Amino acid sequence: MNLSYDVAVRAEATLGEGPTWDAAEARLLWLDILGGRIHTYDPATGRRTVRVTDQHVGAAKPRAGGGLVLNLRDGVALLDPDGSRRWLRHEPVPGRRANDAAVAPDGSLWAGTMRYDEAPGGGTLSRITADGTAATVLDDVTVSNGTGWSPDGRLMYYIDSPTRRVDVFDHADGRVTGRRQLVEIEDGAGFPDGLTVDADGCVWVALWDGAAVRRYTPDGVLDRTIALPTPRVTACAFGGADLTDLYITTARVGLDSPHPVAGSLLVVPGAGKGLAQPAFAG
Repeated sequence: MNLSYDVAVRAEATLGEGPTWDAAEARLLWLDILGGRIHTYDPATGRRTVRVTDQHVGAAKPRAGGGLVLNLRDGVALLDPDGSRRWLRHEPVPGRRANDAAVAPDGSLWAGTMRYDEAPGGGTLSRITADGTAATVLDDVTVSNGTGWSPDGRLMYYIDSPTRRVDVFDHADGRVTGRRQLVEIEDGAGFPDGLTVDADGCVWVALWDGAAVRRYTPDGVLDRTIALPTPRVTACAFGGADLTDLYITTARVGLDSPHPVAGSLLVVPGAGKGLAQPAFAG
């Protein structure tokens, strides 16, 4: 299998993140967290848009009724189809910002946070329902990152990047139990960042400072590696009409001599078969 990349969108995002396939609009959403930008890309036409936000934005996910749900510095907001924005959950904490988020099979948003100084234990993972009700799932997180579910929804995968682990939980009725390690990234291979789960139940992990995306089987066995030319690989997601193209975000922040594709949106055509992602119920 040819696992070489193409450049889907050449950009210079400071902290590219959060690729998400928006099936209703047949487009890919992705972000520049520190640049406060929400990007869209239509692979069929090449059309691109950029929306600038007034806050750092950790995630943007489609909503069932149209528009987006945003994980912002000061909380979770709803972006309506007409472009207006309103808070669903407003809870600013000085020194803290939003990071990665994911939509669970039941349509709830699992939103992560972290401190700007990356202080240990300064972040959280919370579950937010359509009416704005929030419950803290994990409260001792440093850099809350990749979150995803197995094809049957019975397992949840999660990354707190400094631990170097991908952990797995049992998941039922919006709750998680039985945390255990699926994989530990070895020294020198970078830190796990974003993740996505494919139709085979395998977990694809982007490696920050690792210049790669790896695929692990449900048993934690490494079975594929996509080598990339830039070290700060942040997240990955399947997209395209048949969900077979793997989109990968990258970052330029902190690099003394960024590679020409650092900060761009990359794509590996025909990398695998993704899962259709639920929209946020709110």
